[in-house]
Amino acid sequence: MTAMLKKLEFVINNKKKVQRLIQKLKLQVTNISRKSRKYSSYKGTIGKVSDNEINRKFTVDESYTQITTDTTENKYLEKDKSRNYQVKKVYLNPYLDMFNSEIISYEISKEPTLTPIIKALEGAIKVTSVNKGKSIFHSDQVSKTIYINIRRKKNNSIHVKKGKLFR
Repeated sequence: MTAMLKKLEFVINNKKKVQRLIQKLKLQVTNISRKSRKYSSYKGTIGKVSDNEINRKFTVDESYTQITTDTTENKYLEKDKSRNYQVKKVYLNPYLDMFNSEIISYEISKEPTLTPIIKALEGAIKVTSVNKGKSIFHSDQVSKTIYINIRRKKNNSIHVKKGKLFR
């Protein structure tokens, strides 16, 4: 609006006056499009949420006792057939050991689906199997991984739950 008024050769001394004019003429944007927001898989409280055993204590004395994960959305540019750049998204699902900040397992995918999360989880379970069931897997709002049972050897079951942690 300010640029348009300057183009029409109006003298503008104060940008707040232009802002008040925009509000008076009801030209101010009141709604932001949902498409402009980032991806969020959160669907509210579904199922049982475990207690927060980590409770913001992110330092541990032993390897493979606390493993954290989160799905991260990254954007990149890709040329299409007509040589135009398209914004694409890729999703990273790392599993990080809180003892030494080592990434013990990860998966990269083009969709935020359950399959890469489970593949990365299975890889993390293989690595942490030396800990004999003492590992805590912590995740924030993993609605994609509700009610998934993965069986370990020696009948140690792992139940993945939405929310604070899963064992």
